[in-house]
Amino acid sequence: MQNNVLILDFGSQYTQLIARRVRELNIYCEIHPYHKIPEDLSSFKAVILSGSPLSVRAEDAAHPDLSEIKGKLPLLGVCYGAQYLAHFNGGNVAPSDIREYGRAKLTMIKDAEGLFANIAEGSQVWMSHSDTIAALPTGGVRLASTADVMNAAYRIEDEETYAIQFHPEVYHTTDGKQLLENFLIHIAGVEASWTPAAFVDTTVAALKEQIGNEKVVLGLSGGVDSTVAAILLHKAIGKQLHCIFVNNGLLRKNEYSDVLLQYKGMGLNVKGVDASARFLDALAGKSDPEEKRKAIGRVFIEVFDDEATSITGVTYLAQGTIYPDVIESVSVNGPSVTIKSHHNVGGLPDFMKLKVVEPLRMLFKDEVRRVGAEMGIDSKLLGRHPFPGPGLAIRILGAITAEKVSILQEVDHIFIEGLRKWNLYDKVWQAGAMLLPVNSVGVMGDERTYEKVVALRAVESTDGMTADWVNLPYEFLQETSNHIINRVKGVNRVVYDISSKPPATIEWE
Repeated sequence: MQNNVLILDFGSQYTQLIARRVRELNIYCEIHPYHKIPEDLSSFKAVILSGSPLSVRAEDAAHPDLSEIKGKLPLLGVCYGAQYLAHFNGGNVAPSDIREYGRAKLTMIKDAEGLFANIAEGSQVWMSHSDTIAALPTGGVRLASTADVMNAAYRIEDEETYAIQFHPEVYHTTDGKQLLENFLIHIAGVEASWTPAAFVDTTVAALKEQIGNEKVVLGLSGGVDSTVAAILLHKAIGKQLHCIFVNNGLLRKNEYSDVLLQYKGMGLNVKGVDASARFLDALAGKSDPEEKRKAIGRVFIEVFDDEATSITGVTYLAQGTIYPDVIESVSVNGPSVTIKSHHNVGGLPDFMKLKVVEPLRMLFKDEVRRVGAEMGIDSKLLGRHPFPGPGLAIRILGAITAEKVSILQEVDHIFIEGLRKWNLYDKVWQAGAMLLPVNSVGVMGDERTYEKVVALRAVESTDGMTADWVNLPYEFLQETSNHIINRVKGVNRVVYDISSKPPATIEWE
C-alpha cells in the first residue's frame, strides 16, 4: 500500500531527527542518500528533502534528478532542500548579508489553512544557514517570513510542493511537529497507521514467510535490541530459533546467571556458554583498546561458531541491527570514520555461510523499546542501559586481569544499584564505572594506602550519537564514593566524569 514517506538525505546532521519526528506521527519513513533515489517510488506517498552543510551555489552541489518526484508527489524541502528547489527551478539563492543561526519568529503571509494550519503568528523556528533565497522559483508563492529572511517558506503553484528555510525537526522549532503533520497527513494524505502493534503483526508475518521451516541462530547479549529481536523471531518461528548467550567473563556482577534466568521465564530456547577463561586468556598482556576489542571479537566468533555449527540445519543468522546502523552504512558520505571498532555478531566471517535476518533494521532505539512493550517484555529489561559488547574490558584501562575484573564488577554493582535505590536509574541513558591505570595515595585509619582510582560516568542522550553528563545529586555521589571505598578492597579514590560527547566519547576506550 502506498503510505510511506521518502526522506532524501543531503548530509544534514539533522536528517535522522526528521525521520524520528515523522515516526512520532505514526507514519513510516525511510532515509535514502540523495544520489541513491529508489527506482520504484510506488510505495511512497510524500517526499522530504533534508538540509545540508553544503551550498547549492557550489560547483559540486548535490543535484539529483527529481523529475519523477517534483510535481508528481507531495514534496517538502527543508533548508538546503528549500534552496535547492529555488536555485534549480528558476529562482535565485545568494549569500546572506546576515547569517541567520538560531531562534527566529515567523510572520505568516498566506496559507493559514494549509502548511501553517494551527500554527500561531510569531511561532518560534530554528534557522541554520548562510545563504538565502533571494528570488522564488517559477510559480513560487511566499508563505512566511522572519525578521531577517524574506522567503522563510513558500509553495509552488499547481503543485503540492512546499519549502521552508527553517528546521521543523529540531526541538527549538516550537510547532515543527504540527507543520510536519499538516504536510504529511492533511496535504499529502498519508495515513498515521504505523504503530508498534502494526509493526509486530507485519514483521511476524514477514518473518514466517522469509524463514519458513528453517532454523535460526541468534547471539543474545541480554540487552534491549537482541532481546526484542529474539521475541519477534520466537513469535514467528518458535523453537526453530536457537539463542546463544556467551559469558565472556567481562559482564557485570551476577549478569550471566541473572540473564539466563530472565530468558528462561520468557520461553526462549537459550543455551548459555561460559567461555570466560578463554576470553581472559586471549586478553592477557594486551593494553591497547583496539587490540582488546579485536581479541574479544575473534574469540567471540570462535565460540559462537563452535556453538552454531553444533546445531544441525541452521541456515539463518539473526542480528539485532537497528536503523542508525543502517543509515550510517549507506550515508551520503559513506560509512562514518571509525572512532573505535564495534564488537557484535555482525562481525561474523563469511565462512559461516549463513543468511542474515534483521527484524529491527528499520527501527530507532526508542521504537525498539515501544515494540518490546507491545509484546509484553518486562519494563525493567526494556529500560536497561546500553552496555558495550566488549563489556568491562574497555572500562578497565590498560591490561586485563581477573583481579581487576572482580574489582570493577563490585564497583559497578554499587554504582548501578545505588542509582536504582535513589530512583535515578531511569533518568540516565547509560552509566558505568572505569578502572583507571593509576594508583593514588590515601589514608585509611592511620595507615598510608596506595590503591586504584575509579571514575564514575553517567550520561543522558536519546540515541548515543551525542551525550551530556548527568548532574547527579552530590549526596548520592558522596554516599556512592563512601560505599565503594569502604567495601571494595583495592580502591581508595573515586572521581566523577563531567565530559560531554563530543568531544569525549561515552566509554573511555
